Amino acid sequence: MPVFTSQGPSLRELAVQALSSTEHGYDLLAPKFDHTPFRTPERILDACAEALRPLGPFATGLDVCCGTGAGVDLLRPMCREHVTGVDFSSGMLARARAALGAEDGPGQTGPAVHWVRADARALPFAGGFDVAVSFGAFGHFLPVERPGLFAQVHRALRPGGLFAFPIGAPQPLTSPWYWGMLGFDLAMRARNALRQPPFVMYYRTFPLPGVRADLEGAGFTVGLRPLEEFGRRGDGSPHWRLVVARKAA
Repeated sequence: MPVFTSQGPSLRELAVQALSSTEHGYDLLAPKFDHTPFRTPERILDACAEALRPLGPFATGLDVCCGTGAGVDLLRPMCREHVTGVDFSSGMLARARAALGAEDGPGQTGPAVHWVRADARALPFAGGFDVAVSFGAFGHFLPVERPGLFAQVHRALRPGGLFAFPIGAPQPLTSPWYWGMLGFDLAMRARNALRQPPFVMYYRTFPLPGVRADLEGAGFTVGLRPLEEFGRRGDGSPHWRLVVARKAA
């Protein structure tokens, strides 16, 4: 029986995915991924596009851990030459290619679209992109892996290039989301302690202070743009921000 929508995965399918490796789990989930809440909501994508658009236009764009291509679709109207989606799941790339295709561009048909299978911790790019984005993928990297991941994106960008992604404020203790995410993370830690290979997906391992420090350590200058569409917390800070990290020109 489907869990989220009539087109979404069943409980059994989700269980099989969670008991697989991260890569194979997403290969299995790929055909139904867009019908789950794991896909970044359109509202967040639209807000990020609105915040990023004034910083363009760009010649070339990169969607890191592209999944089914949400970031590629966001970047296409902002890029003149080509947009590349990179992911380590062949299943997710197949779904992205089926949904978004590959255009001949540039010109009236828009920028060319390329799909590359690779691990984000070892990107096969050097200095070729003006802007990179990533959505909903950082929970798949342990905190110790962040410096290397950010260094790979830094290497992929041209001088002056931007790396942008959304980040939410921490949930208060009184929020059901706080306890839901804590419970999920604890369950995943237990699963990974008992079964190999691991399925790495955590919701509470990407706090802004640590992320900012790791970006700066990789050579970025970090700026924050509030996503006002989501309002502000009681202390006046935004619920969501777009992190805009710039490589030195």
